[in-house]
Amino acid sequence: MKKRLRALAALLLPLLLLAGCWQEEPPEEIDGTGGMLLPPEEEPAEEKGTALPERFALPYMPGQSLDPVDCADGMQQVAASLLCEGLFRLDERFEPQLCLCAGYTRDETAVRYTFSLREGVQFSDGSPLTGRDVKASLDRARESARYGSRLSGIASVGARGNEVTVVLNRPNTGLPALLDIPIVKAGVQDAAAPVGTGPYFYAEEETGAYLIANQAWWRGESQPVERISLVEAADPAAMLYRFSSHEVQLITADLTGVLAVSTTGSVDCVDAETTVLQYVGCNASRAPLDSPALRRALSAGIDRANVAGAFLSGHGTAAGFPVSPAASLYPADLEEENSLDAFAAALAASGYVPERPLTLLVNEENSFKRAIAGYLAESWTAGGLPVEVRVLPWEEYAAALEAGDFDLYYGEVRLAADWNLSSLLEPGGALNYGRWSNPETSRLLAEFAGAEDRRAAMRALCTHLKGQMPILPVCFKSVSVLTEAEVVEGLAPTAAEPFYALGRCVIHLEGA
Repeated sequence: MKKRLRALAALLLPLLLLAGCWQEEPPEEIDGTGGMLLPPEEEPAEEKGTALPERFALPYMPGQSLDPVDCADGMQQVAASLLCEGLFRLDERFEPQLCLCAGYTRDETAVRYTFSLREGVQFSDGSPLTGRDVKASLDRARESARYGSRLSGIASVGARGNEVTVVLNRPNTGLPALLDIPIVKAGVQDAAAPVGTGPYFYAEEETGAYLIANQAWWRGESQPVERISLVEAADPAAMLYRFSSHEVQLITADLTGVLAVSTTGSVDCVDAETTVLQYVGCNASRAPLDSPALRRALSAGIDRANVAGAFLSGHGTAAGFPVSPAASLYPADLEEENSLDAFAAALAASGYVPERPLTLLVNEENSFKRAIAGYLAESWTAGGLPVEVRVLPWEEYAAALEAGDFDLYYGEVRLAADWNLSSLLEPGGALNYGRWSNPETSRLLAEFAGAEDRRAAMRALCTHLKGQMPILPVCFKSVSVLTEAEVVEGLAPTAAEPFYALGRCVIHLEGA
């Protein structure tokens, strides 16, 4: 999806995920439907030619490391993504593609994996990539805040020569999708930046820091510019100022996040699918939400396309199951029509007669979520099931979920690309606030984790979830890459790599 945002463009910073992030004050420029306020659609006045920049620049936070394992979220990650690479890369369908890994084998139980490294790969300092470097990076990642949860299923990592062995606590045929972890050279202590195998490496001079093209990059693809300047931006507000003043030409943003900031000028926007799921959680441990029929009725009353299109301004994709529709595993043929009529019919079929309004919790910090919660409550109420929205500050909202003090809640979680749903659906799962416990669910989750045919196993799991609806999936969010108009061509970002198709990217500069 590519859009031109002319005149006033609303740029929003990252929102707080259920999995844990940071939060800002709620946005002010939001209309009653939850969409962004944009100027009236008029024919733009004829524009004079926009001057191209003399250099291509990215924002970064000086004094903070560009190490991708523990650097700050946001702008640091964009620069870091050009320095290092992983054993695998996730493509636009979240499928793992070989990168530093040349191939791998696993045992019959899908517990022990052996990865062979690609021959001839060098770090930017000219030293060869070894299994020792990969082991050191994975071990650090296992202890990190960013990757620790994702890699919690790893029992041990071993290395010998150009081979790396990973032993798991339990079977997982989706492990390669978790191993896009950036690999850095072991034993190098650099406060500014790590030594990686990527298309650029970090350098400094009196005028400031910059990234310089790695001429020995093993992939041999062209780099769009020889040099990328790094411009100081101490915080997100400074980053947006640098972007709006054209001091930097690219930033990433969550356009349905918490804080709205406007900028002038013409901006190109390209969206990338993510694994961030928004859903309605049900308190399945108590009446009346202990009824599968009632939960199915509620699901039938969610106009997912309207939520993603109108309330998230198109920066989301409707989803009836807890796996992204962009993924090859998504069982699109199992989807059913969602409408007010379908809800009313399903509610009548459930036999439930409302005795009190149900309560839908939502955290107050995000205006988009509040608007969606209000819309869902109005839809269900109009269909015959009264629902009231209860808006709480984040700490009170989280406490209510932990205590089970809710009927429904509007939630969000960043899933891992192996689509492990245990945290949401297993007894004792960190995000299983609805206290869902079902032996068939647990069996199907385990079968999917160890399945050779992952598509068939996911279909079986989603068929079961469709009947039970312990959570009501709504949509998957997207992330946006914003660039100064006319500067960057051929950008094809993924959730983890703004420059995923770097070899096809063209950067236009003054005089070039």
